[in-house]
Amino acid sequence: MALLQFDKVGILGMAAAVPEQRVVTRDYTTYFPPQDVAEIADKTGIEERRFTPEGICASDLVQAAAEKLIADMKVDKEEIDLLVFVSQTPDYRMPATAVLIQNRLGLSKQTMAFDLNLGCSAFVYALSVVFSLVQSGQVRKALLLDGETRSRVYHPKDRRVAFLFGDGGVAALIGNDARFGKSFFSLNSDGSREDLIKIKAGGYRFPSSAETVKEKVVDDHGNISTDEHGTMNGPDVFNFVIQEIPSDIRKVLEAAEIEKDSVDYFVFHQANAFMNGYLGKKLKLPKEKVPSCIRDFGNTSSVSIPLTIVTQLKEELRAPKKLLLCGFGVGMSWATAVMDFRECHISELVEVG
Repeated sequence: MALLQFDKVGILGMAAAVPEQRVVTRDYTTYFPPQDVAEIADKTGIEERRFTPEGICASDLVQAAAEKLIADMKVDKEEIDLLVFVSQTPDYRMPATAVLIQNRLGLSKQTMAFDLNLGCSAFVYALSVVFSLVQSGQVRKALLLDGETRSRVYHPKDRRVAFLFGDGGVAALIGNDARFGKSFFSLNSDGSREDLIKIKAGGYRFPSSAETVKEKVVDDHGNISTDEHGTMNGPDVFNFVIQEIPSDIRKVLEAAEIEKDSVDYFVFHQANAFMNGYLGKKLKLPKEKVPSCIRDFGNTSSVSIPLTIVTQLKEELRAPKKLLLCGFGVGMSWATAVMDFRECHISELVEVG
């Protein structure tokens, strides 16, 4: 059982960057009738998303967030010993994007830099990796950068996914400090469910070809996609979340020896409003303790948890708070953490043109 515990390590500051371009859900009617689009918006709770223009990558978004955070907190770049970049939409298949960002940010050549390839659970997973390295005492400060351009992953003619996903990037500065208490992490995976959310082609098992990029009807409802676009089995994903997530949350609370009433905010992956609403009801959580940014940004995959913190909890985190973070999705994988936020700096949202 991957149940981890850390002490005196925490998030010192956070920043987020999103594209300037807004895509209003109810205006997204190129391929679907307006009435159907309105019903989708009502059910998902997504009113608009942000899409990156051509030439802008996830790395550009996280770089903008990192530069804002470093400037606002007056961070000495020489003290940043670790940079981790989380994404499933990197700049290249090689080299690792983290190494490129190290250079673009002007960090020392002695900076440890690497990528983590995970989906919706990735921010919590990556926090556990960074926390462990920082707690070792050999890393002074670490930058955790998480960015996705999911608008490019899903086909606009596939109504199952065309209205859900948006783009964004975040930066978190992590360090040792006695003001942080203990944090607890539960990390989980189930590869038997790999087909629930997947891009079949474009890797090395099913390489790109003329056939993989062809549009085709992919189901009985007339949805159109290609083998190089993402697919999702929504009903089975919902069943997975309801089956696995509540018990994982209870497991972490039990490990931390706290009741759920002691948690100030439950920050879930922003899958869709219906799913998160059902999850909140199942756990009997007050709505005011479950912040959400899905209305304005859609599902930004691994970025959604930190983006929710930056856009919804800036004022609240001026005072000490205990947060539970829970990410779940592609893999399938899921991760839950309970941690203290103490004097966490939150920068204003950056927009990237």
